[in-house]
Amino acid sequence: MSAALAMPAAGPAPALLEVEDLHAYYGKSHILQGVSFRVGAGEIVSILGRNGVGRSTTLKAIMGDVPPRGQIRFKGQPIAGLKPYTVARRGLGYVPEERAIFPKLTVRQNLALGEKSGKRGGRWSYADIFRLFPRLEERIDTPGGVLSGGEQQMLTICRTLMGDPDLIMIDEPTEGLSPQMVARVAEMIGEIAARGVSVLLVEQKLTIALKLSQRLYVMGHGHVVFEGTPAALSANEAVRREWLEV
Repeated sequence: MSAALAMPAAGPAPALLEVEDLHAYYGKSHILQGVSFRVGAGEIVSILGRNGVGRSTTLKAIMGDVPPRGQIRFKGQPIAGLKPYTVARRGLGYVPEERAIFPKLTVRQNLALGEKSGKRGGRWSYADIFRLFPRLEERIDTPGGVLSGGEQQMLTICRTLMGDPDLIMIDEPTEGLSPQMVARVAEMIGEIAARGVSVLLVEQKLTIALKLSQRLYVMGHGHVVFEGTPAALSANEAVRREWLEV
């Protein structure tokens, strides 16, 4: 028998976020109809799909902004039905599609509001934030409402990072941005993951999701219709044609 032993195949990353059979409603409209997926530690995972299939509602249900029905576990603990601030304190950050900065507060004040109370020495300092996006330091005393759309998007992401999340959910971060700013946002998401923060990304631009993600889920009609790697999705013309292409 040979002394050389084959190394075992690398398994999936340990689950940080697990969602099983998630349902959500707006009034009588059944938006999420049994959504299931997972995000492993250190992963970038993207949720793709056409507008109106429930991608943003999925993030809102996880965060507690929309009442969820189903199983949601974060770091092994159930979080379904908790208040959004409780979910955030457990280490789950959320960047909404509408950005939601405080327009009359300065960049400095917006960032300060994101800091986790009573916690020091996390992954992110002001120096880290300004290294990632120097323009925020240049405009540190400028009201948020005066910033460009791209600058506001960066501010929202950076404010969430100041809370030192273990996983950050980002909804449509490149929507309405210039090509140059789209590239900068994509670069920043990669740097976030490189610092040990998992990312759950809702993104309309397929090229961005394919470039950044380790795994992807495609949603259609309120449930997941595809799960796989970027290579598998690139090779699956039928899924792209039916569920993604306009």
